[in-house]
Amino acid sequence: MKKSEIANLPTKYGNFKIQSFKEGDKEHLVIFTENLPEIPLVRIHSECLTGDALGSLKCDCGEQLQTAMKEIQKYGGMILYLRQEGRGIGLFNKVNAYALQDKGFDTVEANHQLGFEADMRDFSIVEDILNEFGIKKIKLLTNNPRKEFAFKNIKVEKRIPIKVKPNPHNENYLKTKKEKLGHKL
Repeated sequence: MKKSEIANLPTKYGNFKIQSFKEGDKEHLVIFTENLPEIPLVRIHSECLTGDALGSLKCDCGEQLQTAMKEIQKYGGMILYLRQEGRGIGLFNKVNAYALQDKGFDTVEANHQLGFEADMRDFSIVEDILNEFGIKKIKLLTNNPRKEFAFKNIKVEKRIPIKVKPNPHNENYLKTKKEKLGHKL
């Protein structure tokens, strides 16, 4: 794993620091507050171009990222922005999954139709990055129970849910996340 220098990142949510970590051909970001508390608030966020950058209403990703930035600015901590689009299937396949969802498949069924598991993401880099910062305990900002148990040597002191209001475009998506992927919504 290679890491970049640390730079300033002023945002509409406040001032952060930013650093990139390179793992093979993937480049991940860490966005963090200057004075990290002993037990920081941590959001593990997988890239979602459509939600994060384009404002898609089909998912809750963009709203979760915005909420995390506000909370982390307030309480101190970091966002680990992992480059694993579409639950790890990539942007091309994600768009194909969207097309299947337009035909009535839910998000899990669409991935299966394309020959993928429901969730292909790998969170192993998270522990390596947290170790680089000397972090051993965190408060985890997530609805995904899989992230809660992704660590061997990092203790999750507390899981803090991210509450996002459903809209007509993501109601079924959120229902599927809850019922088929075990998210605590």
